[in-house]
Amino acid sequence: MSPDEYCQQKAAQSGSSFYYSFLFLPPERRRAITALYAFCREVDDTVDETSDEGLARIKLAWWRTEVAAMYNGTPTHPVTQALQPHLAPYTLKQEHLQAIIDGMEMDLNQTRYLDYPGLTKYCWHVASVVGILSASIFGSTRPETLQYAEKLGHAFQLTNIIRDVGEDARKGRIYLPINELQQFGVTAADLLNARHTENFTKLMAFQAARAQQAYNDAFALLPKEDRRAQRPGLIMAAIYRTLLDEIERDGYHVLTQRISLTPLRKLWLAWKTWVRS
Repeated sequence: MSPDEYCQQKAAQSGSSFYYSFLFLPPERRRAITALYAFCREVDDTVDETSDEGLARIKLAWWRTEVAAMYNGTPTHPVTQALQPHLAPYTLKQEHLQAIIDGMEMDLNQTRYLDYPGLTKYCWHVASVVGILSASIFGSTRPETLQYAEKLGHAFQLTNIIRDVGEDARKGRIYLPINELQQFGVTAADLLNARHTENFTKLMAFQAARAQQAYNDAFALLPKEDRRAQRPGLIMAAIYRTLLDEIERDGYHVLTQRISLTPLRKLWLAWKTWVRS
């Protein structure tokens, strides 16, 4: 199996919304973004699928070394071997890839966030940076495009947090800011014990409104000159925003279930967005 085939398999197996946005790209850009996505999956799985915290830290340290080796031209992992040829053509910065690893390490260091600024820092590491790297691969001619991508990544992560409240709580993680839980009269125990109260619904409506505003703020920054090139990001936004709308219509019943869109619906949204954009 070649490095590119390894990354393709990694992306296809995930069933992620990101995969559907890659389908319409030219081959070279598709290979680049697939390799970047596979990298993100590898380092994320290092934390999520490793029960021993010490071992997870060792693996993340290895990935830091491997990223440095990739930029020195000596990658050893299939993912870094697939990504390495695309570093220079798309101006992918090492500090951004290292920042993603920092975000994974944050999950080992803390399971709660006091306030929204603290959560925003986490979102920057695990999502906004990925947005910047992705936009560089898709094609960017204006600085505002990278600002748009940074904010769009933030909106994606806010949507993920809303969708995964129950699942994350069962893992002992609560990403909703503590001061906002207090503001709406929701306790950590409510989340851990899946108590869907009226206060919880109000809290989630507040979170969803903020996520919706984050999408609006991102779209306002995208220059028309780069809109065509950035269609893959717009596809992801269409899928994620539709998911957010579904969660709202369902009454935020995210403590006991993981609301998702079918593959066919994702493909339809991807095709429709590609054509209209």
